[in-house]
Amino acid sequence: MSLVRVAIIGGSGYTGGELIRLLLFHPQVELTQVASSSHAGHFVHSTHPNLRKITAMRFCHPDDLTTCDVLFLCLPHGLSGETIERYRLLAPRIIDLAADFRLRSPELYQQWYGHEHQAPHLLSEAIYGLPELHRGELSEAKLVSGTGCMATAAILGLAPLYRAGVVNQNVPVVVEAKVGSSAAGATPGTGSHHPDRSGAVRSFEPTGHRHTAELVQELGQLWPTDVGKADAVAAGVGKADAINRVPTIRAMNCQEVNKLTDGHDESGDFANSSHKLLRQTVAFSATAIELVRGVLVTGHVFINERLDERALWRIYREAYQREPFIRLVKERSGVYRYPEPKILAGSNFCDVGFALDVEQQRVVVMSALDNLMKGAAGNGVQALNCMFGWDETLGLTFPGLHPV
Repeated sequence: MSLVRVAIIGGSGYTGGELIRLLLFHPQVELTQVASSSHAGHFVHSTHPNLRKITAMRFCHPDDLTTCDVLFLCLPHGLSGETIERYRLLAPRIIDLAADFRLRSPELYQQWYGHEHQAPHLLSEAIYGLPELHRGELSEAKLVSGTGCMATAAILGLAPLYRAGVVNQNVPVVVEAKVGSSAAGATPGTGSHHPDRSGAVRSFEPTGHRHTAELVQELGQLWPTDVGKADAVAAGVGKADAINRVPTIRAMNCQEVNKLTDGHDESGDFANSSHKLLRQTVAFSATAIELVRGVLVTGHVFINERLDERALWRIYREAYQREPFIRLVKERSGVYRYPEPKILAGSNFCDVGFALDVEQQRVVVMSALDNLMKGAAGNGVQALNCMFGWDETLGLTFPGLHPV
């Protein structure tokens, strides 16, 4: 079987470097070109030194890109929307790891990014590239968006509670994300200057962070549409009855999804075409910490039913027991009893844990990932695997390091 020809534009940044590393070792992919307008003609390993003796490729200029099967865009925000039609002539399938096609309406871009979208006609076509939510849609997708690193961690941590219908939407969900310096990109700035960054725990976006829009969009689609289930929860039935009425939403691998004619699993793909927005207030804050790679999200969710630990375990296990890159981390003791981004560096895992505050009917959700992997390049390769019906873990089995 012939290899899928893949090219990258914007390959000189941190996300581009990780993508190169992953695709060079992917058994179904031939990495044909890596483009960079500022590094054209230079060896790839001159910018990404970890790739010495791994590849002798040189960056080409974006104008010199030739046709391929899949084109990854790793461009600064805004450029993909301006140039997308040009790149659609080069490849029938595009994965854009920037923010240009994450949101499904031009109004959301105006609200959260402060400008009009340059290609609004493509927003309804683009698939939000999080396989755990949109696996069924990815198999036929022609345009796939990247996902925000902090948004990915938050959504994966919170999703099981929303799809189970146990969240009290009359109370804001509070989400606080701590993120490492690589999330700001490879271009140096005052905030990344070592004397200013080293030792810092800095609140850089206490309100109004753009990733909030992704939570509003994606969590809104998870809320149950089944009237009986929603009514049961709203009516305050007993916890056993409420949980038992929640249909099992089973994770499926790419091969299973592609066998289905309608692209949905038997329990109903919760990523539907209605594009509902969350009516609940999302209070999102972001903090920079002294870490190069990693995101740790802490979410405070107030629930509408008194649940015990066993009920919460059931909700999370039913959601994630078959997901290859989601690990439930909740131990009784030990330093790593809850998710810790340090041990996820270089891996595509997202670790999710929770703690129950019975008196306040509050669930504290913790989720961790590597912002350059599951928060960017790794998630993009996982989406690529889904698009072609391959084993979802191809090229993504590195488990991280410990100690590091």
